Amino acid sequence: MRGRTVHPVSTHPSPWSDPATQTQPGAPYAGPPPTTPYRPAPGWPPAPYGTAWPHAAWPQPWPPSPARPQRPGQVIAAAVLAFVQAAGVALATAYLQLLGSVFSMAAGQPGFPADGAALAAEAGVLSLVQLVSVLLLVVAGVLALTSRRASARWTLAAAFALQLALAAYWAARLLGAFGPASGLLPLLVVCFAAGPAVALGLSVGRPARAWFTSSPDGGTTPHR
Repeated sequence: MRGRTVHPVSTHPSPWSDPATQTQPGAPYAGPPPTTPYRPAPGWPPAPYGTAWPHAAWPQPWPPSPARPQRPGQVIAAAVLAFVQAAGVALATAYLQLLGSVFSMAAGQPGFPADGAALAAEAGVLSLVQLVSVLLLVVAGVLALTSRRASARWTLAAAFALQLALAAYWAARLLGAFGPASGLLPLLVVCFAAGPAVALGLSVGRPARAWFTSSPDGGTTPHR
């Protein structure tokens, strides 16, 4: 059986475990260690403290990009009015097409006016013309927002001019058919034509002409 080795216990207390033992003071603090001073690269002035990167004295490696011309507000307003007018005319065209279908089915029936077939044919032609005007309005609005060609401005003006012509036709047709009993229908047609009239003035105004006649690469300075 292996015997256990007994280490003798020292009777002298350790100075590290006795808080009453006085310790000898060490060397005083000599400060941070010395470092190499900063030296800027040859040919570059030293940057002051707090200067943002890159330094202001450094040349820009590329020229600044030219400012992009802004589309005039008159052109944007005319395009928005074109979309709004297209939605209204599309709704009126659907109603007119429904009315024409009713006239076609009722033509020749007892008690229906003798010119019912003519009214149905007129409603069909007007529906087709108004549908074409809706497509023209949408194309004109898209071109006004995406192109700077002169053809875009002429398309916009032609679309609004066609709307004014349709409004004049409807006013004359309602007054001729109903006379004084037409009530508020002619006034409704005039209100329906107010948007195209304003948009036509915007599309032929000076800011629109300056925008559509100037080229993106140079030439006439566009309106800002």
